[in-house]
Order: sequence, then structure tokens, then C-alpha cells
Amino acid sequence: MRDLPKNWLVFRLSALGDVVLATGALRYWNETRGWRFNVVTKEAFASVFDNHPAVDAVIVATPHDLAAPGMYAWLTGLAVRHAGWGLLDLHGTARSRFLALRWKGPVRRYAKLGLARRAFLLTGGRAYRDALRATNVPQRYAMAVDSPPPDAEALVPELFLTERERAWGKSFLANLFPDDVLREASGAAVRPVAIHPFAAHPHKAWPETRYREVVARLDGRGIPWIVVGRGAAFFPGDPRDLTGKTTVRESAALLAACSALVTGDSGPMHLATAVGTPVIGLFGPTTGEWGFFPSGPRDRVLEKDLACRPCSLHGQTGCLRNGECLAQIGTDDVVAALEAVWSGNPDREDRS
Repeated sequence: MRDLPKNWLVFRLSALGDVVLATGALRYWNETRGWRFNVVTKEAFASVFDNHPAVDAVIVATPHDLAAPGMYAWLTGLAVRHAGWGLLDLHGTARSRFLALRWKGPVRRYAKLGLARRAFLLTGGRAYRDALRATNVPQRYAMAVDSPPPDAEALVPELFLTERERAWGKSFLANLFPDDVLREASGAAVRPVAIHPFAAHPHKAWPETRYREVVARLDGRGIPWIVVGRGAAFFPGDPRDLTGKTTVRESAALLAACSALVTGDSGPMHLATAVGTPVIGLFGPTTGEWGFFPSGPRDRVLEKDLACRPCSLHGQTGCLRNGECLAQIGTDDVVAALEAVWSGNPDREDRS
């Protein structure tokens, strides 16, 4: 390891959550090894690395760059321009493997554990259970370089908001809610709860009616809330529904100003962790063995111990039990988890 270069090209094109999870590993390598990074990712996720103390440049991969036959020349150009650098393949795709073939320096690839995950899935959760539970995705990224990997606490993702961005998030919410809504009778500040009711795969989404029940409970207690994310408006016409109205960094600034985020297994879940906002993560088709549980010190996971879980790698497979794994998570469970976060309870997982 002594002869490894100090400069590395990092390849991670998507998706939002996976890109955010890489931020902690880059910070860790910068702090422990003094390494510097250029990052290759898609335009939608480039801003994740704004102000990151270890990232010198973000190289945006355009649709043209990623389409054949120009892709091969583009990847070869990356290798030529970064001669003498190392390559950190944190994606493990055909594109990144072609880039590795062109690379003239050291190549390190993260431990994707794809075979172990598939074997675990095909055997109903028997094969490789302990091996998969031993590390989360940031640790698997770190295993590209460090074996054994550092503790998960050393790799918690971090998005570096500026003071101006944080002030914008607070100001936006202050303008959205009257002063009396953001104050308790005691005069103490009340920060809103963020709701993210969307999922890349529908089977990973908690039932819409449950989210509405949580919102009704918050309204009943005078606790402000906002909706964030991408999709169809959840409460059309309601100014508190910010669906599709914010950029990645604006969403992060708003999450930083909230007391908690309620969401399923999603990219914004990791975005909240990366700005220090506690997460109530609702997990159904996917499980902790996949490595995507939120990793912040106050994050909490709600899940039900059903024999059919997990049923797919990404929650994309249809469910024969009508989404029972998520439907069994009740509104009371979520409200209790929020109460625990607000009271400072350090417990992070709730399994029943």
C-alpha cells in the first residue's frame, strides 16, 4: 500500500443513494491516507460532491459519453488524462471494467458481494447471512483498499452544505410556516418532519394511506411537515408538498432544517443521514444484508421479521403477499420512532 498514488479517479455513476454513500469513504481515505479524488458520476448527482474536502473535480458523464460507440473513446480518454493516478471502481459495471482494462495505474474495486447476495436470496436467507451482515455498503466501498474495513461509524456519509445553504433551508421553512406553528407553548423551536413517500421501485414504498395517517397525526399535534422527493404531488396544491420543486442540494438543506425524515429504502434516506438529520427508515422487500440501512447515530429502522424477506435485490419483484412486509408497519410504529428520536433515545433498530 505504500506505493499507491495519492490521486485517484473514482467511478460511481448512480444512483443517488449509492453516490451519497461514497462520500464517507472518500472523506475517510483523505483523512487517513491524504488521498485526493476526481469523481466520475452523472449530472443529476454531481452536486453531491460540492465542497467535499477530498474532491478536486467532478467529471460529468453525459448520455453521449455513455452510449456506444463514443463511450469507448471517452473511457479511454479518462485513462489517458489520469495517467499515474489510481482507479477506484465503486460501481462494478461493464463500463467501469472496460475503463479498468485501459488503466495504466493501480485499480481497486469495491466488494460488491454480488454472488453472496444472490446466493442469500436464492436460499431463502440461509447462505452467507453472517458475511452479508458483517458490512454495510460504505464498508464494502472501503474494502477496495482496507481489509478488514473500518467501523461503519467512520464511514457515515456526509454532504458538505455551506452556511448559506443551511440558512436558506431554515429561512424557507420559516417563510412556509407561521411563527406560531414553529414554536411550542414554551417558546422552544419546533422543527418540521420531512416525509418522502416515494421509491424507485413501488414495492419498496410504504402504503400511501399510512403516510397520510402520519401526516394527520402530525397535524393533530400541531407539528409542521413537508413532503420532499420526485414523483406525482402527494398533496396537490398544498405549499408544504415540495415534490419535484427542489434540487438535490436544496432538498439536503431542507432536510438539515428538519427534525427527522420518514421514508422507505431510498436515496433521500441517505441524503438525510449525510446532513445529520435522523431517519425513520421503513424496510420491506430489502433487508440489512444488502447493506443499505441508514447509518447515522440517531437513525432508526422499522421492519417486520417475515420469512419471505428479502424477496429481491432492489425491491423490483412483484409481491405474492400484497406487500405484507411493509403493510405490517403501523402508523403507531412510526410515531413511536419519531418520539424516540425527539427524546434522544439512542436505539436505532426496531425489529418485531
